[in-house]
Amino acid sequence: MSKILIIEDDPEIAMLEKDYLEINGFETEIVSDGKTALNVLLASHFDLVLLDLMLPGKSGYDICREIRDKIDIPILMVTARTESVDKIRGLGLGADDYIAKPFDPAELVARVKAHLRRYERLTGSGRRGNKDDTIIISGLRISPQSRKVYKGDTEIKFPNREFELLLFLAENPNIVFSKEHLFEKIWGFDYIGDSATVTVHINRIREKIEDDPSKPQIIETVWGAGYRLNN
Repeated sequence: MSKILIIEDDPEIAMLEKDYLEINGFETEIVSDGKTALNVLLASHFDLVLLDLMLPGKSGYDICREIRDKIDIPILMVTARTESVDKIRGLGLGADDYIAKPFDPAELVARVKAHLRRYERLTGSGRRGNKDDTIIISGLRISPQSRKVYKGDTEIKFPNREFELLLFLAENPNIVFSKEHLFEKIWGFDYIGDSATVTVHINRIREKIEDDPSKPQIIETVWGAGYRLNN
């Protein structure tokens, strides 16, 4: 049974999420303030986080950043703030998805299930077999089996989708892929979102691997077409 951590200070919304998730077979736990959220998450095993942005003690943005620094887990932001800049900021900090209040509980459950399925596919054992064909490209060493990336002798940490996106481009160098193609390949048809998510993740990858992210040399933008990893 998958376990969901609900980080939400509105008791009515928290109980609505809890009730619908438990009806659908999930185990849940509720945290109502930002200060204790990370400690609770690290003290027990959870499979996904539902994270409100506006929390007492600490903002959802700060919590999202802290979670990403400590653990790789799907994060679904649930918030009344619907401006594009808020969505982009949340995704840029490592959130996997964004749903606005008020929401349809059935849609929330559907998104939770979609993210858990996708996460299981990304981390499933034996997905690439036992052979670890390390890819060396543009000064990077990418290990598919151990899911590690090195720039020189320094290991760079990547959440699952960033790693999958980088790996896919590295396995197909010098080929231009549209945002739509990358979105379908990495996130899948059952993911509820849009191709703008690709841009956010590309920018996050560039910040980690490029010498100058403002002038990327490894992952190039081909205007009007998409992205290409140069070998």
